[in-house]
Amino acid sequence: QVQLVESVGGSVQAGGSLRLSCAASGYTFSSYCMGWFRQAPGKEREGVAAIDSDGRTSYVDVVKGRFIISKDNAKNTLYLQMDSLKPEDTAMYYCAADVTPGLGLYSGWWPDGGGYWGQGTQVTVSS
Repeated sequence: QVQLVESVGGSVQAGGSLRLSCAASGYTFSSYCMGWFRQAPGKEREGVAAIDSDGRTSYVDVVKGRFIISKDNAKNTLYLQMDSLKPEDTAMYYCAADVTPGLGLYSGWWPDGGGYWGQGTQVTVSS
């Protein structure tokens, strides 16, 4: 059974930093594209960053230069380092993974086959 469990998010002031983690179990973590998404109240879920099995990454423009996605295959854990946070980064953050291994990463990646999803973790940035 595949499980993705995000760490607790948090509340920070604008300009601050947070690191999210997502612990994966039940599948071969290293073989799948994975990513972070977020959803603010009243808005659609959007992709934030993604990483493929070879470590190639993709970011939505509004977070480029501020967020870094990474993974530790030995720990089956996905990370999102968020720096220079802004109030508009406030949202529920979700990690997600493809259901099919070996797929390539592309701009605007969305997990295939419905994807596997974590339960979400809240990030709040105050001005």
